[in-house]
Amino acid sequence: MYPNDLIPVGNVLVRKEIVTEPFLCDLKKCKGGCCTIESEFGAPLLKDEVEKIKEILPVVKEYLPEEHIKAIEEKGFYDEIEGELLTSSLNNKACVFVYYEGDIAKCAIEKAFFLGRVKFRKPVSCHLFPIRVSEFGGDILRYEKFAECNPAIENGKANNSKIIDCCGEALERLYGSEWVESLKKESNK
Repeated sequence: MYPNDLIPVGNVLVRKEIVTEPFLCDLKKCKGGCCTIESEFGAPLLKDEVEKIKEILPVVKEYLPEEHIKAIEEKGFYDEIEGELLTSSLNNKACVFVYYEGDIAKCAIEKAFFLGRVKFRKPVSCHLFPIRVSEFGGDILRYEKFAECNPAIENGKANNSKIIDCCGEALERLYGSEWVESLKKESNK
């Protein structure tokens, strides 16, 4: 039996807050805060994502500020800490893949993807945010709360959008559309 706040879907456990909490990104207000959260390291990476990023790095660099390119060339674009792979952070703030449109932080990998220059959208951990995946004999999905995302909570309330709605495409990318539909059915029980 599972605790009341967990929804089992296949071999994945999902915290109920994923389907109940309001959330809809509002870049005009948050300014891309998820890409610039103060931290020594950036977003979690999967091993195969490191290889994909290595392949597309020459294209992605075309969209990065010179300071970020220099950091990548000197240090690389990821760190390995106790077996976990993470994007590098610049000045303990911005992900090394951040570029700015005005005062909004955006992902250069995703820009290259939307321009049709690469086939890899961005690390799945970034695409899923504010959902984080923990491993405990299977995936456990949880909501990671940051003050930078308060505008997304207000926007979610105003637009009746939940985390699952905001992150639906990313969840499909990771688990498939049938899994997402199963989560929705299980959450309505």
